[in-house]
Amino acid sequence: MNRKELQQALEALTREEVNRVGCDTKKPHKVALVYPNTYFVGMSNLGLQIIYEEINEREDSVAERVFLPSKKEMEAYERTRTPLMSVESQRYLCDFEVIGIDITFEMDYFHIPWILKAGQVAVRAEHRREHDPIVIGGGPCATFNPEPLADFFDAFIIGEGEGVISEALEIIYDARRNGVARQELLQKLSKIAGIYVPSLYEPVYGEHGVFAGCRAEEGVPRRVLRRHAPLVRGGETVVATDFTEFGAMYIVEVARGCGRHCRFCMAGYCYRKPRVRPLEILKAGVDRAAELGKKVGLMGAAISDYPEIDALVRYIRSKGLRYSCASLRADSLTADVVQGLADSGQQTITIAPEAGSERLRRVINKGITNDDLRHAVTLAAGAGIPHIRLYIMVGLPTETEEDIDAIITMAEEVQAHMETVGCHGRLTLSVNPFIPKPFTPFQWMPMTDKKIVTKRLQRLKKGLRKNRRIEVLVESPKEAYIQGVLARGDRRWSKAIAYAAERNGVKSFLEACEELDLSMEDELYRSRSECEPQPWDILDMGLRDDYLTEEWHRSTEEAYTAPCCDGCRRCGVCGREV
Repeated sequence: MNRKELQQALEALTREEVNRVGCDTKKPHKVALVYPNTYFVGMSNLGLQIIYEEINEREDSVAERVFLPSKKEMEAYERTRTPLMSVESQRYLCDFEVIGIDITFEMDYFHIPWILKAGQVAVRAEHRREHDPIVIGGGPCATFNPEPLADFFDAFIIGEGEGVISEALEIIYDARRNGVARQELLQKLSKIAGIYVPSLYEPVYGEHGVFAGCRAEEGVPRRVLRRHAPLVRGGETVVATDFTEFGAMYIVEVARGCGRHCRFCMAGYCYRKPRVRPLEILKAGVDRAAELGKKVGLMGAAISDYPEIDALVRYIRSKGLRYSCASLRADSLTADVVQGLADSGQQTITIAPEAGSERLRRVINKGITNDDLRHAVTLAAGAGIPHIRLYIMVGLPTETEEDIDAIITMAEEVQAHMETVGCHGRLTLSVNPFIPKPFTPFQWMPMTDKKIVTKRLQRLKKGLRKNRRIEVLVESPKEAYIQGVLARGDRRWSKAIAYAAERNGVKSFLEACEELDLSMEDELYRSRSECEPQPWDILDMGLRDDYLTEEWHRSTEEAYTAPCCDGCRRCGVCGREV
C-alpha cells in the first residue's frame, strides 16, 4: 500500500457510515479521538461515540476518529513514513490541537506508543514542545489506575468524560489564544475537578524500590475526585456502521454503574452510584435504531436489573426489531426478556455465576444461587434458546481445590437440567483467571500463582472432557498475568510498555521486564498491606476511606452486602458526586 491507498481505505470507511451528528472539518479547533485498537473493535465502543457527539455539537470544535491500522496498513505507514491519519478528513494526528485516547483494556496499552509515534507525536509527554498536541487519556483504565501510562499523557480524565471534556477544551483553547506556556496550561487543567495531570505528581519509592506514595506540586489537588455524569440525555450509537465486532447493531446505554457490590468488579465501585435512563429516552433511541433498520444492543452492567426492562423489550419488539443484551443476571431474568431474545434469533443465553460453589459466591458477593441458574435455564428452554454460556473465574481469593470441583459439579448439573427441560444445545464455560483490580475489596490481594491457576484450569478441562455437550474455553493465563501487572502497576511500567511497543508489542513484554529490571512476580504475588500507599491512591472514587477494607473483611466472613438503595449512605459515594 502507498499513501494514496491508505487515504482511500479511510475514505471507504466513511462511505459505509451513517453519522447522526455530522463532522464539519472546517471548524477552527481540531480534536482527534483515538481508540487504540482497530476500527472494527473501536466502533463498538459507546464511550468513544458519546464524547465524539459532545465535541462535534460544539460550534467551535470538530472531533475526528483515529484507530490502530491493520498489520498491513501499519507496515505501509512505516514504509512510506506517512503520519497516522484520521478517518474523517485524513488529517495527520500531529496536526490536531488535542488528542483524546480512550483506554478500555490493558492489552491495548502496547498500541498507544506506536500510535503516537506513527502520528509523529512525541511518545513521552516530557518531550513534547510548546505547541504540540495536548494528549488526554480517558476511559475505565484511566479511571482506576493511569500510572502505568503516565509517561505518555499530559492529562487524564478520571471518571466519566461527559461535560469535563468540554471544560478541558475551553481551558486549552483559551490558553492557546493567549500564548500561555504549556506547563502553565497543564496547571490550569489540574484545577478542573476530575482531571489528573501526572507531571505535577512525583512518585516516591522506599526501601527495595517499593512504591511509597506521590508528592504533589504546590497548588494542585492532593487527590483527584472522579467525575460523575448525570444521565440527562441518551447514550447511544452516533456513527452507525456494519463493520464492527457487534455487527449491524445500534447500541443504547440503558444504565450506568452497578449497585450489586460484587467484590471483584472495578466498575461497581468506580462508577457508583448506579443510574438508569428514563424509559422515554430509551424509546427514542429505539426509534432511531428502527429508522436505520438496526438490531438494538442494550448496554449496561446488568440489563435485567433495569426496573422497566419488560416494557423496554416489549417496545423494541413492537417496532419489529431484534435486540441483544450486554449482560444478564440469573436472579433478575424475566420471561419477557428471554422470549424477546429468542424472537431476535439469539441462540445462547449468557450468565455469570463467576464461581462454582455458593460459598465462593458469598465471598465475592455475587448473590446468585444454583436455583437461579436452573431457573434461567428453564426460561431459556421455554423460549426455545438451545445454548447456555457461563462466565467463570479461577484463582479467586480463598479458592480451594474443592471450589474447582464445585465448578465441574455445577456444570454437570446445569447441563443435566438443560436436558430435563428440553434445552438440548451446548453448555459453554468461558473461564478466565481472576485479576485483582484497584478500587475493589480485593485490591490488596496477590494473584494466585500462575502455576496453580494453570493446574486448576487443566483439572477443570479434564473433569468435563467426557461430556460432549460441555465446552470449556479458557483465556490465556499468560495474557491475564500481564493484565494483572498493568492493572496495579506504578509509573515505572511505562518504560516497559514503551520498550515492548518498539519491538514486538506484548510479545516483548517479558523481555522488557528483564531489560529494565522490573519483576512481574513481585508485582503479582506480593501481599499488600491495607495501610501501605498504592499507585492509585492519588485518585478518589468518592468511597469512604475504610469502606473497601470493611468489604474485604466481610468477604472473609462470607457476609452479604445488599445492593445500593435510595437513601443509603453506606459507602460514602452518594452526596459526593462531582
